[in-house]
Amino acid sequence: MEEKGTASSWVEKPFNRELMMARTLQAIREMLPIPFTADVEAVNCHHNYISREHHYGKDVWVTRKGAVSAQKGQLGIIPGSMGAKSFIVRGLGNAESFCSCSHGAGRVMSRTEAKRRVSLDEHKRAVAGVECRVDETVIDETPSAYKPIDKVMAAQSDLVEVLHTLKQVVCVKG
Repeated sequence: MEEKGTASSWVEKPFNRELMMARTLQAIREMLPIPFTADVEAVNCHHNYISREHHYGKDVWVTRKGAVSAQKGQLGIIPGSMGAKSFIVRGLGNAESFCSCSHGAGRVMSRTEAKRRVSLDEHKRAVAGVECRVDETVIDETPSAYKPIDKVMAAQSDLVEVLHTLKQVVCVKG
């Protein structure tokens, strides 16, 4: 039986992400003075890739640039900018989007334009309360260079269901 929007079984899970998660959990267990277990499902979500999938009765190559898979029931993460919230989502399997959703807010300014238009003081105010690098080398990633994440999420309410909203406290760039 053919289903719309199902990913091929040969698509491999990124082993490096599983290894990073295992090592992070190991480090937490070694550092905490109390026993620690993590019996939760990890959200393994990558973007900017190509995948062989089955859509509209055909096997096709789907290129996701700035997008992630949003197969029905699949967990994902949609990050905001350096100073914005992020979202844990569940895919709704929307066939018209090839079971995809956005990977994040998307730019409203090029990197060059952001460096030209945004001052270091403006950038510092925009990321107040977030532990991150605050210097001229990251101004191209300043929050005002991106679309408002709430509008982006509203525009894709037919693609994903928001399960959790995360407040950003740390942002690591480059």
